[in-house]
Amino acid sequence: MTKGIFKHEFTIPKEALDENKHVNNVVYLQWMQDVAIMHFDDMGGNKVMDKLGASWFAREHNIKYLSPTFEGEEITILTWIENLKRAHLIRRYIFVRKSDNKTLVKGETDWVFVDAKTGRPKIIPEEITKLFIPVSKTEEPK
Repeated sequence: MTKGIFKHEFTIPKEALDENKHVNNVVYLQWMQDVAIMHFDDMGGNKVMDKLGASWFAREHNIKYLSPTFEGEEITILTWIENLKRAHLIRRYIFVRKSDNKTLVKGETDWVFVDAKTGRPKIIPEEITKLFIPVSKTEEPK
């Protein structure tokens, strides 16, 4: 595993299913947000954010559904930062079924760094940028 890639494994719960008996599309978006928070917290980012009076806002999500996922399946979510700019970053995600290593979903979110009081974008300070290890296209999981 490339340094900078965060990995989270879990089993699909019944509550994640829709009327078609597979994971509801909206649930993947929630999991993307959840794993982004886990990764950032794992790096110590949430403690730094509190001191800075800042937060992350999602500007755009892109999700590509490749194969359905069902209750009881074990999956792995991989997430990493691909591109770090002045006031925003691109975080990528891949959902993989553990039993056959099949990629189920790919996604990305454009996260904007904002001042918590004003809600306006601001330049990402060094205290935050030094926490990230961006992953290049050649290093990212396939």
